[in-house]
Amino acid sequence: MSQSSESLAKSQIAPKPRVGVFVDVQNIYYTCRQSYGKNFDYNMFWAKVSERFDIECAFAYAIYRGDDKQSQFQNILRAIGFEVKLKQFIQRKDGSAKGDWDVGITIDMLEHAQHLDRVILLSGDGDFALLLGHLQHKYNVPADVYGADKLTAEALKHSAENFYCIDSSLLL
Repeated sequence: MSQSSESLAKSQIAPKPRVGVFVDVQNIYYTCRQSYGKNFDYNMFWAKVSERFDIECAFAYAIYRGDDKQSQFQNILRAIGFEVKLKQFIQRKDGSAKGDWDVGITIDMLEHAQHLDRVILLSGDGDFALLLGHLQHKYNVPADVYGADKLTAEALKHSAENFYCIDSSLLL
């Protein structure tokens, strides 16, 4: 077998790297709407990621408000292949609201990291920078981050091995 034929045979046999996908749904929704006036294309994202990686787990973290339109969207995410995790929307007496998934995303990433070759985070939240550094140092698991460029924290961009700016190819 020639060297190029041998390389081709190995590339066909080699398994794809195992990846976990973690989506901060509210963050992606609001940053895409604010930056581009459009919605994120989860189907296109899934297609791009699954070309390069074996998706071992994929979580979409969202807020439950009892809204039919949101429920339909969450069902679409499930049909794509995401496990949708919901947290109740909390409206405080002072008018402020709470509904972030930072701790839940962190726990899931820590639990799954040792079984993955890479993690992919969709968020612009700089609070995740420390987590990505920890995953790299403790588990030797690099991270890719997808976010709206202007609304993604610089610390998060720098903590990722690769930062992918959401562009028109990932928007509806």
